[in-house]
Amino acid sequence: MKLIVGLGNPGAKYARNRHNIGFMALDMIAADHGFTPWKTKHQGQVTEGRLGSERAVLLKPETFMNLSGQSVQAAMRFYKLEPSDVIVLHDEIDLAPAKVKCKTGGGHAGHNGLRSIHAHIGPEYHRVRLGVGHPGHKDAVPGYVLRDFPKADEGWLDDVLRGISDGAPELARGDMAKFMNAVAMRVSPPRSGTGTKGPAKPPQKAQAVKQPQPTIKDDPEPQTDERSSLQKLMDRFK
Repeated sequence: MKLIVGLGNPGAKYARNRHNIGFMALDMIAADHGFTPWKTKHQGQVTEGRLGSERAVLLKPETFMNLSGQSVQAAMRFYKLEPSDVIVLHDEIDLAPAKVKCKTGGGHAGHNGLRSIHAHIGPEYHRVRLGVGHPGHKDAVPGYVLRDFPKADEGWLDDVLRGISDGAPELARGDMAKFMNAVAMRVSPPRSGTGTKGPAKPPQKAQAVKQPQPTIKDDPEPQTDERSSLQKLMDRFK
C-alpha cells in the first residue's frame, strides 16, 4: 500500500491557492481512478482505491500546512506504513511553473508542510515537487503562495494535474521515469505530422545526353599467301 499525501490548507478560501496544488492533484487522481468518497480520518480527508495493481490511500491533511506532519504520522500508524511508502505532492517555488520533479529524502527548503512532515516521520519519504514559480524576493513568498493561480496559469495547471493523474499508477508502483513521461505527454505533447526532415537535396543538374560513338573495327590480320610460284605467275596474266 502507498500513502499519497497532497499538501494544502483546508477551506474554500484556500482552494485555488498556489499552496494547494497538492490538494488539487489528489482531487484529480481520486476522480479519474474511481476512489471511494472522501472521509474525515487521521486529522484529514482520506479516500482509498487502486492505482493499477497497487492499493493506495490518498490523504489531504486538514491541520493547516505547518502541522501537516501530524496527519501524515497518524495515517502511517493506522495503516502500518514506513516512510518509504509515503509520497508527498507539494508546491515548489524553486521550480518554474509547469515543471515537475521527483525526489527522495533531502531537506525541506523552508516549506512549512515539509518541515512538519520531516519532524514527525523523518526525511526518507518520496516527494513530487510541483513548480509554481518564485515571486522574486523571499519576503514576498508567503503572500505569493497564498494567492490563487491567475487565469493565465489555468492552461498549464490543468495539463500538469491531468498528467499527474495519468501517471498515478506508475507513481504508486515506484516507476518515476514512466510517471514523469506521463506528465510530459500532457505538458509538452509531441506535435503530430512534424517529423524531422533531413536537409533538402540540391536540384540535380541536367546530364548531357551521350551521343553514340562510332565503332572502330580493328584492321584484319594479314593472311598468309599459300599459292605456289606457278600459280602466282599464272594469276598475274589473267
